[in-house]
Amino acid sequence: MKTERLYDVIVQPVITEKSTLASESNQVVFKVAKTANKKDIKEAVEKLFDVKVKAVNTMVRKGKTKTFRGRVGRLSDFKRAIVTLEEGHSVDVTTGL
Repeated sequence: MKTERLYDVIVQPVITEKSTLASESNQVVFKVAKTANKKDIKEAVEKLFDVKVKAVNTMVRKGKTKTFRGRVGRLSDFKRAIVTLEEGHSVDVTTGL
């Protein structure tokens, strides 16, 4: 996979309270492209961060319906990937690539 495609697969890290707690158990959470599969996500994380990936779990978060000034709108759906790393490997998502 080309380097440009790697950056298209991994959109951004998800930094929430829950993902911070998951980092203690050697897991990292990323927002990924909707078309990305587990194999692509694993390859992208291994090449971009130079780590070994143990497992990849994905989920699609459905967009919420919101009302703003009396108009109904909808937030877009997005896909998250929870990446479990091998022992001894870690990723610092607070620094840029």
